[in-house]
Amino acid sequence: MNVRKKKISIVIPCFNEAESIQVTIDKLTLLKKEINDYDLELLFIDDGSTDNTVNIIDSNINKNGIKLVCFSRNFGHQIAVSAGIDLADGDAVVLIDADLQDPPEVIIEMIKIWNSGYDVVYGQRKERAGESYFKLLTAKYFYKSLNYLSNTAIPHDTGDFRLMDKKVIEVLRSMPEKDRFLRGMISWVGFNQIAIEYNRQPRFAGESKYPLRKMIKFALDGILSFSTKPLKISVGIGLICASISLLGILYAILMRVLTNNWVEGWTALMIAVLFIGGVQLVSVGILGEYIGRIYNEIKARPLYIIKNKNGFENENK
Repeated sequence: MNVRKKKISIVIPCFNEAESIQVTIDKLTLLKKEINDYDLELLFIDDGSTDNTVNIIDSNINKNGIKLVCFSRNFGHQIAVSAGIDLADGDAVVLIDADLQDPPEVIIEMIKIWNSGYDVVYGQRKERAGESYFKLLTAKYFYKSLNYLSNTAIPHDTGDFRLMDKKVIEVLRSMPEKDRFLRGMISWVGFNQIAIEYNRQPRFAGESKYPLRKMIKFALDGILSFSTKPLKISVGIGLICASISLLGILYAILMRVLTNNWVEGWTALMIAVLFIGGVQLVSVGILGEYIGRIYNEIKARPLYIIKNKNGFENENK
């Protein structure tokens, strides 16, 4: 009697990774041979690459049993990962980027821990080679700020590199929100989660797909998707400003009633107006970010559009 092997789906989002994608494929193919007790599915999600990434993956599909999904345009890293989660059919799903900063051999340890009863095994970076002091510093304070503002504890020094059991995947598929912060969503769903420490490597080739502008947007998605505290903070600042304004009004009245020196200088007036105006604009901006996310949700557009798929021919779907 043949016992069915457990299936592990490895999801690899790609965007302009032509310089490193063949090495990534080779390392993951070697991993398939090392973990021969499992049926490994390699699912590449191309997020609208404009270089030779798709052609390189295509050339490996027949000989390495790879699956490829191509988007109609660039939808973003978190959306590409979400598409992989939707399409993977393994008993567990591993998320790993194509730049080889997260060592594929760590997946072997993740599988062992998963078999011991854990539902999520997430990689926690012990060292981050090749990253600038600025990026390390901003990452540190991002997680501190996020955990201060959020009601969901999100482990620090983590990315999307992790293994998740099928039951966690099914819950994630039921969460259709558009502004996605997956590591927060995975923390929110609960289940038995544990960290595995590893040393993150420098990029094998190419440039980071997260410049400062995208990092700021990603940080905002993380904070605004898991906390309403910014709204409460803006209310608190507004109350403080109102109290200060009230003191100013009382001071002006007393100066008018009790003294003859009641025409005060222009500087104090301008400081008060600019201060209160600035606070109002910040508060309106915070409110606008939340309203913008409501607008994105009610449009109910699909998260992504698939242009074509390759390597799925032998499946009954």
